[in-house]
Amino acid sequence: MMNQALLFLLDVLVQPFAALFLLRFHAGWLRVPMRNPIGEVVMSLTDFVVLRVRRYVPPAWGFDTTSLLLAFVVEGIYLMLMLSAQGYPYAVFPLLGLLAWTLVKLLVLSVYLLMTMLFVQAVLSWVSPHSPLAPVAANFTQRFLQPVRSIVPMVGNIDFSVLALLIICQLILIVPVGWLEHLVSRML
Repeated sequence: MMNQALLFLLDVLVQPFAALFLLRFHAGWLRVPMRNPIGEVVMSLTDFVVLRVRRYVPPAWGFDTTSLLLAFVVEGIYLMLMLSAQGYPYAVFPLLGLLAWTLVKLLVLSVYLLMTMLFVQAVLSWVSPHSPLAPVAANFTQRFLQPVRSIVPMVGNIDFSVLALLIICQLILIVPVGWLEHLVSRML
């Protein structure tokens, strides 16, 4: 019973910080302007750590490596605490397995962030296309939707490329990422 409560608290308090750091990394990579409601929330919740760590971890190749490193560290801590709460014996801890599992989980989290932005973009296009969140979602998804739009034509005024990309994301989570998770679970 206590383990379930601890796992719930980890899912609610620790996991979202990894998602916020990863969202900040992707926003920088995709050149999403952060002068919007979502950007301001992400920046205000992560600046206290990112700005301090950025003194020691500079950007590399135009990427916000600080945010990516912090997402990796927070996700690794989350997974380690989750294994501990589930009673994992730490006599011989597989550090390489934990690092690989952290990378796979960050990949899963990245795909879920893309799917969330696709969903937000689809809903806002029907409900409130001039919402301040609409350009944010569009900037996040544009790079991924462009190749799909060249293959999936519009039917009337309905753009099915978002639905096609959601299906592709789900297939990515099932097949290659599922295979990676299986490989990593054997390392633990």
